Amino acid sequence: MITVKVVETQDELKQIFAIREEVFVKEQKVAPEEEYDEFEEVATHFIAVDEEGVPCGTARWRFTQNGMKLERFAVLKSHRGKGVGQALVKEVIDNIALNPESRGKKMYMHAQLTAVNLYDRFGFQKIGDQFEECNIMHYHMEKMM
Repeated sequence: MITVKVVETQDELKQIFAIREEVFVKEQKVAPEEEYDEFEEVATHFIAVDEEGVPCGTARWRFTQNGMKLERFAVLKSHRGKGVGQALVKEVIDNIALNPESRGKKMYMHAQLTAVNLYDRFGFQKIGDQFEECNIMHYHMEKMM
């Protein structure tokens, strides 16, 4: 069983940065300066752990002028296809719904092509054409709260 929770400690923050380093920087060849940004401090971060307590996934969301941006979804290769991504999306959406400022605003993301079907299952819709970000093809996807 996968457990997802909001990151609360510096140790958990180090764990999610290690996951993002593995998935984005090493595996997908995203430049480190593209991966880490000025929003680390203001975003709500999440950590997913497996039944043995091993950190295996992460995501974050933050408010922008356009609504709530969901981003930095990453699952370690060893844990893909085991429901980690679904658990992360569900928990992030549930957490956003708890925030009174989110009502009537849209949630949106830049979804990598390999993840579009996952977000589609949660009611997100592709908007516009494919675009490239960090040398990876994406779709803009959104959903109203």
